Amino acid sequence: MKKLFPLTVLAALVLFAALAAVPLARADGDPASDYLLTQSTFVPPDLGISTADAARLSATVEAARSSGYVIHVALIGSAYDLGSVVALNRKPKLYARFLGEELAFVYRGRVLVVMPNGLGVSKGGKALPAQQKLLDRLPVPGSSGRRLVQAGIEGVRVLAAAAGVQVPPPGAAGASGGGSSGLVWGLAGGAIAAVIALAGGFLALRRRRAT
Repeated sequence: MKKLFPLTVLAALVLFAALAAVPLARADGDPASDYLLTQSTFVPPDLGISTADAARLSATVEAARSSGYVIHVALIGSAYDLGSVVALNRKPKLYARFLGEELAFVYRGRVLVVMPNGLGVSKGGKALPAQQKLLDRLPVPGSSGRRLVQAGIEGVRVLAAAAGVQVPPPGAAGASGGGSSGLVWGLAGGAIAAVIALAGGFLALRRRRAT
């Protein structure tokens, strides 16, 4: 019974983490800052964006990364997607800096924010004036989920091109993408991995004490 007890506890913890991860997507003050710690795109489920369109955005970001231009992208369709930081709704430049600061302890690279009224970019929480001017020339996305995706794709390509990296337009969707289900399962996977790591450390500590 003593040998089975830790495994039982581990299974219970993993199940609890998986269940807790679902409300985590909306319970946090800033959902995008949690999701972009482990993923390169944040696509809120309320935007009604298809898996195919989300995959096009992910494919563009991945193509840029493969060519040496790393950037994370957050689509924000409404105040609902900002959690408790609703004061930054329709302020893409300010939110890009805020989001960059939130991610800085793990990721200090470029962050692109796409809102219905425009785009914003930062790096490590700091504004990038020259790159921002390029984004300001792009058409205003509007509130359509598909147009937000397209604006994100064009934003990545424009910024990458300014850095000397040519990113081709995404082809037909079908590659890995970050749809609404990806938001939940990405968070669940991260939570489960953390629990397993903690449980593994706990078991290793018990083995050391036993020897």
